[in-house]
Amino acid sequence: MDVKRLNDAAEEAADFLKALAAPGRLRVLCLLSTGEHSVTALAEAMGAPQPTISRHLTLLKKDGIVASRSSGTTRFYRLADRRVEKLMGVLYESFCEKTPHR
Repeated sequence: MDVKRLNDAAEEAADFLKALAAPGRLRVLCLLSTGEHSVTALAEAMGAPQPTISRHLTLLKKDGIVASRSSGTTRFYRLADRRVEKLMGVLYESFCEKTPHR
């Protein structure tokens, strides 16, 4: 791998990991690792206010980590792509299964 490609890949990975570097966002991603959820369902599962969950989701969506769809007035979120699913699979096995979501 040439140095420019390595540098670009390292920058992309660092940006990706920075987006994950908050306990609230990681809890959201742990829940989304099990499938698609609405903001309401995520807020209830985490015991957190909907605006807090919405802020996390907005940041994660901006960074391409989650994707969403609407059904009527409800917005559902899911992990955005295979890279995210693979990484969250490792994190889920290592951390999410062993601890409560709150």
